[in-house]
Parts: sequence; structure tokens; C-alpha cells
Amino acid sequence: MTIAILPARLANQIAAGEVVERPASVIKELVENSIDAGATAIHIEVDKGGVKRIRISDNGIGIAKDELTLALSRHATSKIKSLNDLEAINSLGFRGEALASISSVARLTLTSKPENQDTAWQANAEGRDMAVTVTPAAHPDGTTIEVLDLFFNTPARRKFLRTEKTEFNHIDEVIRRIALARFDVTFTLAHNGKTIRQYRAATNKAQNAKRVAMVCGQKFIDHAIEIDCQHDNMSFTGWLAKPSFARNQNDLSYSYVNGRMMRDKLINHAIRQAYASLLPPDTYPAFVLFLALDFREVDVNVHPAKHEVRFHQSRYVHDFIYSVCHKALMSESQDLEPNDDGQSAPSTVHSSVPSTGSSIAPLTVLPKAPSVDNVQYSRPDYIQPLQQVKDTIPTANASNADKVGYSQRDSLTRTAVQNYQQLMTPLISDELEEQALEKKSSEIVNSDKVDEAFFLTIQQGSYGVFQHQNSLHLLSLCELAYQINRHKIARSWQQSRSDSSSKLISQPLLLPVVLTLSEQQMSTVKSYQVQLELAGIVCVIQNKNNHKLQLQIRQFPAILRNKDVSSSFITIIDALSIEEAPTDALSSDELVIGASFSKNESSSNSQRFDFNGNMVGAIAKAMIDSQYSIAEAQTLWLSAKTEFSDDLIETMLLNSVPLDLTYEIKQLKGKLQTNTSLGA
Repeated sequence: MTIAILPARLANQIAAGEVVERPASVIKELVENSIDAGATAIHIEVDKGGVKRIRISDNGIGIAKDELTLALSRHATSKIKSLNDLEAINSLGFRGEALASISSVARLTLTSKPENQDTAWQANAEGRDMAVTVTPAAHPDGTTIEVLDLFFNTPARRKFLRTEKTEFNHIDEVIRRIALARFDVTFTLAHNGKTIRQYRAATNKAQNAKRVAMVCGQKFIDHAIEIDCQHDNMSFTGWLAKPSFARNQNDLSYSYVNGRMMRDKLINHAIRQAYASLLPPDTYPAFVLFLALDFREVDVNVHPAKHEVRFHQSRYVHDFIYSVCHKALMSESQDLEPNDDGQSAPSTVHSSVPSTGSSIAPLTVLPKAPSVDNVQYSRPDYIQPLQQVKDTIPTANASNADKVGYSQRDSLTRTAVQNYQQLMTPLISDELEEQALEKKSSEIVNSDKVDEAFFLTIQQGSYGVFQHQNSLHLLSLCELAYQINRHKIARSWQQSRSDSSSKLISQPLLLPVVLTLSEQQMSTVKSYQVQLELAGIVCVIQNKNNHKLQLQIRQFPAILRNKDVSSSFITIIDALSIEEAPTDALSSDELVIGASFSKNESSSNSQRFDFNGNMVGAIAKAMIDSQYSIAEAQTLWLSAKTEFSDDLIETMLLNSVPLDLTYEIKQLKGKLQTNTSLGA
């Protein structure tokens, strides 16, 4: 056998085996081309289930006369020009194979007229060598493609087509999915001369919900949670049905990535995992969800029909989708209570992604939209259904092997929980020290050394008024909290050193936090990169995005677990930027303070710290609250009594600001005298 180059028609017919599976595949490719051309109205006409005739008209930008011949050639496209374009595909089509493949297995006519062209032109590809002939035609602005007698020249392919009704159901499903992806486009579908579907362009949220109701049914909207989450460069929006709306078949599962309809296994797994045990056995979730992210972070050129994608950070995307869906479902199940009629009342559910500083927008159960007739149709198998996930529970009749498998899974679950609890539990020495401090606090409270209420009142939320040496004094609660926090951080860091570690305990974030910093802030981060890591802050400097300096925070100190990550990090960086440069050890003054802070620690221990004093102060500032109540101020003072030595407490009281109320007293006396004279 000799090697020979295949004829053009045969090569196109081989390519058509991947692109053109049935009439629905043809319509999908052509409608996506119309959307890429900027069309806002697309009209689809089919006869005999699309086997006899397919005609698609749009009002897009059209194709110039000189490019009509190229449009019907293989690997000819206007959507990508270089490898850089291929790595960041922002269009639905990009391979340039659809028209050539379709024209090789059907009689295709392409008529188009751009707005700046006087007349329309029509192209036909015929003959063994697919020669294209171009003739003038009458046509408005836009493009019309007509496909006749699909698979007329490949009888083997044609005999695998189903009945007219089945093929039209596949076409109907494709149009439904595309209509959900593009609310701003009007779609009209006609079969055998009769209009079957008409989706008008939507311009607001209410109209978007109405289109979803037209596709998925009004009951889906009535039982849906609307989600809208923005995080990093990703956006996750759409509608998630409550577990009570579980389906017996997988007919309402629509997911999209950058406007492209998907059946991606990773996305389906994350959504299914979010429902977990909320769904009854042998049921499926219902959802219409849209994931939008940077085009460079997803590869769509991994599947012949583009039904699957590959994410560059697949685990990150999976956890993001799972976290948003799980939070929405959990909040809904906790906040919605049944009415008298047994149905759940609509409400607004607020949720957030843990430890990220970013929040999910209000998750709203949509109000009822104008009634739309539920469309009954047989669900085709054009889109592969989700794989059913069943949790095997051992029963009395279960085999020993099943019981062993379940026991192993249960053991793994318990191990995971124990590991997480171990991460969240302080060290034993810390616990003993905290218990000692609490015991000492109770002793101080019960003793005569301190009054039951040290602070008389709180001014402006951050200043405590107390009585000292028969006069009123003012003490800064923020400064007091700062000194207490410094000592706690020093003690925590010293404990890390005793455990052969020089770092503060750090916790990984479920979703990394991305911040946009100024040049000065980014310079500070680079200067203190090592010290930040020792403090438990693991961050990665990202490439410039639109001339902005971005930083991704992946781990954060456990001591700041109750603080917002974004604001705390900015506070730390701003505090460090005030200092000239990072030092390798505490200053002499700081060593003296460290030696005199605690009643329980010797000065030799406190002077063994080699962490950076600037970093300790910065973290201490991030721990300060903006305002304090009278009860919080009292607790703060008790903490100071237990943490600091008596000499340091006395020094703090002496350095407090006395209140001079002489002027106020004179004014008050003057008012009293005036009132007395008026009364007389």
C-alpha cells in the first residue's frame, strides 16, 4: 500500500465524523458561529427533524464577498491568529472546521451581507474537490446558512439517525442550553413551518428568571436559590434548586464555563458533592450555573465537541464551586422554615466563603415570575447525564466485604476530623498557661486589689475613664490592647521555638485571597518576605494585571483567625512600612519590656526571642478592635493585670492622662446660678 494525500472531500468527511454527529450537532455549530458574529436575533428553521432541511438566519456582522470561499475551507477562521489566541480563547468556535465538514456531508448554501457591503453574495461548495462558486443574491445584513439532505452522500451515517421526533428533541435541547447561556440574544425555533420555541432577549434579572422558567419550568424558579459570588478572577452565578426539588432524572442540570455549555466531570462532581446527603437516593440535583474566569485559566481545546474543558487550577476551581454551593444549601436549610401548608417560604440567605475575606452576595430565593406554561418533552441523551452517586450503608444482610469497606471509609472520615481538630486546638502548654491565667484572673477579681468596676465609662469607644489618686484619668484602650497582644504573640512565638519551630502557627485558607497593593505596599512585602513567612503569612506575588500589583495570600496566622484576612494584612503591611527596615531581633527597649511583661517568665527566657520586633508590633495592631464596650474594657483590664507585672501596671497608670474638668465645673456652676436666679 502506498501513502497518498486524501482528497479534500474525503478529508472533510472524516473530520465531519467528529463534528457532525446528527442534525443537532450541525445546529449547535452554526448557532455558535452566529453568536460569535455578534448576532442579537437568531432564527432556526428545520424540516423533518433537521434531516431534510436546516436554515439558520442571523443579524451578525456577516462575511465579506472575498472571504466566502475561505469560509468554506478547512482550518479557516477569523477567531484566532496565533498561539497566544489559542491559549486564551474567548469565542465559542475557533477550529475553522464546521462549515467545511458540514458541506462535505450535505448540500450547504451560505448567503451573507456585511453592513458596509452594497449587495449580498451566496457561496456553494460542490464537486469532488469542494470547489466554491460565488453568485450575487438578495439578503439583508447578516448571514443565512441552509443545509439540505444531511448525510445524502454517506448512507452509512444516515441509517444511524433516529426518528424525526427524536432528532427534533435533540435540536430542542441544544437550543434550550444555548438560550440559557445568552440571555441577550433572541432565539426562534420552527419545525415543519410551525414556531415551537421563542425566547426573547432579556435585559434585566426578572427577564432572565423568566427565560429560565421557560426552559426549566416555573417550579424550578419557585424552588431555586439565586447565587452570585465573585472571588479572585472568578465569578459563579446562577440558580441552584433546593434539595426538596430533587429530580428522578438528570434533565435539569445546566452548567456553563465562560458562556460555553459544559458537561465537565469536575464541575458536576463539585456540585454533586455540595448536595452530599441532602438528596434522597437515586435522585439528581437541578441547577443552572455559570462559571466565568480568565480565558487563560481554562483550556477548551481538549474535546472534539468542546463539551469538556481542562482547568489550569482544577482543585482550586473545584473547591470554589463546592464552597459556594454548599454554603448556599446549608444557609437555605437552616434559615427557611416550613409554612402551614408545608412549603418553604422565600427568604434571603447571606453566606460567605470561610477565611477568605470575600463573601457570597445575598442568595435570594427568587419571587414568582409571570406564569409560563411548563413544557413537557422527552429528555434526549444528547448530553451525557451525571453519574449517580450512591452512599452504601451496611445492613444486616450486607456482605462482610461491604462492611469492611464501610468501616474503612468511616475510619478515614474520623481520621480527617481528628486531624482538623488537632489543627484548630491550641498546644497543651498554651492550654495550661491559659488555665493558669484564668485562675489568676479569678483570684484578682475576688481580691481587694481591684475594684469590681475599674472603668467608670468609655469615651469614643476607645478611651476608658477611671479613678486614680482621687482624680479621673483617661487610658487608651487601643494602646492597652496593643501591649497585651504583643505579649501574647511573644509567648506564642516562644512556644513555637520550644517545639523546634521558629514560626507562628499558620492556617491554610480554603480559598486564597487576592489583594491589589500599591507600589509602596508591595515593596514592603518584598522587604519582609522572610519575616511574613515566619509569622505564618504565606503569600505569592502575582504577575501584573492591567498594571496593578496583586498578591495572593494562601496561609494566615491562627492567632488572627477571627479577623478579616484582607483588612488585617493591609494593617500589618502599613505598620511595617512605617519602619525603616526589618531587624533581626528586638531592640534593647523592647527586650526590657519583654523581660518585665510577665510575672511568670524570667528575663532570660524573654530575651531568647529572635523574631522581628516590627513584625510583632504589626500583628498586635491587626488584633486591635476599633471600639470597646464597658464589659470588653473590664475584660481587657483584667487581662492586663494577669499578663503584666505590678511595676508595669503602675507605670501605665502613671502615664495615663488626667482629666482637667475645671472649666466644665465652672460652666456647670454658672448654669446652676443662672437657673437659681431665674427661679427666684
